Amino acid sequence: MRPLFSGIESPFNLGFFLLCFSGDHLKVCSQGYTCCSQEMEEKYSQQSKHDFRNAVIELSNHLQNMFSSRYKKFDEFFKELLENAEKSLNDMFVRTYGRLYMQNSELFKDLFVELKRYYVGGNVNLEEMLNEFWARLLERMFRLVNPQYHFTDEYLECVSKYTEQLKPFGDVPRKLKLQVTRAFVAARTFAQGLAVARDVISKVSAVNPTPQGTRALLKMMYCPHCRGLVSVKPCYNYCFNVMRGCLANQGDLDAEWNIFMDSMLLVAERLEGPFNIESVMDPIDVKISDAIMNMQENSMQVSQKVFQGCGQPKTLAQGRTARSVSEGGFTARFRPYNPEERPTTAAGTSLDRLVTDVKEKLKQAKKFWSSLPGNICNDEKMSVGTVNENECWNGSAKSRYDFAVTGNGLASQVNNPEVEVDITKPDMVIRRQIMALRVMTNKLKNAYSGNDVDFIDISEESSGEESGSGCELQQCSPEFEFNATEVTGSSNKSDKTVNTSAAATRSGLSQAALLLSILFLAMQRQWR
Repeated sequence: MRPLFSGIESPFNLGFFLLCFSGDHLKVCSQGYTCCSQEMEEKYSQQSKHDFRNAVIELSNHLQNMFSSRYKKFDEFFKELLENAEKSLNDMFVRTYGRLYMQNSELFKDLFVELKRYYVGGNVNLEEMLNEFWARLLERMFRLVNPQYHFTDEYLECVSKYTEQLKPFGDVPRKLKLQVTRAFVAARTFAQGLAVARDVISKVSAVNPTPQGTRALLKMMYCPHCRGLVSVKPCYNYCFNVMRGCLANQGDLDAEWNIFMDSMLLVAERLEGPFNIESVMDPIDVKISDAIMNMQENSMQVSQKVFQGCGQPKTLAQGRTARSVSEGGFTARFRPYNPEERPTTAAGTSLDRLVTDVKEKLKQAKKFWSSLPGNICNDEKMSVGTVNENECWNGSAKSRYDFAVTGNGLASQVNNPEVEVDITKPDMVIRRQIMALRVMTNKLKNAYSGNDVDFIDISEESSGEESGSGCELQQCSPEFEFNATEVTGSSNKSDKTVNTSAAATRSGLSQAALLLSILFLAMQRQWR
């Protein structure tokens, strides 16, 4: 990261001497003995804002790029895994069952189409889709094992109703449904969690300091230049207070962010263990073939029970008997790929390696937002943490800084001695991201338990929002009302209170300030 003090040349680095004079014309820097004009102070003000933004973005970019690259790797892996599993099944079924499989291959193709559609966010109920697959397969198999009969569509519908009762495919459908549902829910939710983390960082790191924050940044970064103290760095605790004041709203993000990271780690452990999508999809061709073999071996018993429940079907006229399973080659012994024959591992890696890598990154990402002020002040190029406590800039002179460091978050800034922060005006962009993290955390917890979750279309999020340190009441109220409404379905009772308070702000500007204060206090209790 480039030093925060290197944006503009000091008057003492211009290669020529400038006479110093009284600073009565200055608005922020000391009005005593100075070498800065009013124009120079304004340039320093703009530069301090620019340097601060760059410092936040540079530190955030590393984390954002990490989540972005891991999302791409996981997404590529999951999609290629499905492609490989479909190709493996198709190749082996063609070799084993030949023409009969090719005549019914659309049934298996549809299965993978639906699995892919679910992963990319389609409105697919996995359990219902898998039940439909086995019902359709039973209809096809029932015709093949009873070639002497004619079956109407109505009769075959009756046959499908006996799927659960007769278990013609043994216990394979039940086990596979459980494995596929858990694995796909975990895989899709985890990949989306990586994308949400990436997008939250992108929105929150675009910091727009308030006028009060800009004054504090100028006073810390460039006012020493106007006093001839070009090489003097700010005192550590002084820098910490300025950064915590300018990043007060980001500090409030930390608690929900840490819970989100913990939830991601829990789902990652599931991906390594019982919800491993790789261990489910690799042998899916063998499992489906086992089910087909089971149906074939028990075809007589299954047919008799169906005839009892659905009635005796009509016999086909002589010479019109349909092809039987034995004629079609379904008695051939299914031989799955040997390990050395299997297609190349998806994306050139394995799920275990991907998960091991990302778990370490998730652990490192915890407490990122609460650590951000200190990371900026501790940057080696800034060298704030290495200066003698009596030889640093304290905001007015080269001397010790005597104020204590304030806490993290918006509420703690009420006592910040360096930055005036209006704690009644929370940053709405960051509040929206806190809500997004909370919704995603709930989905991760459901995925950890093996429960299906709705897909969030993250592409609908606005990409042009910037974080600040407050906003005008007329602008904030409608936006927050939308946020609260957005999560009503999955939030607790206190969320509904927040939503009601936000809606009430439209009743008139005379009550708006009071309502927003109440709203903020409710939010603080909820997010703390």
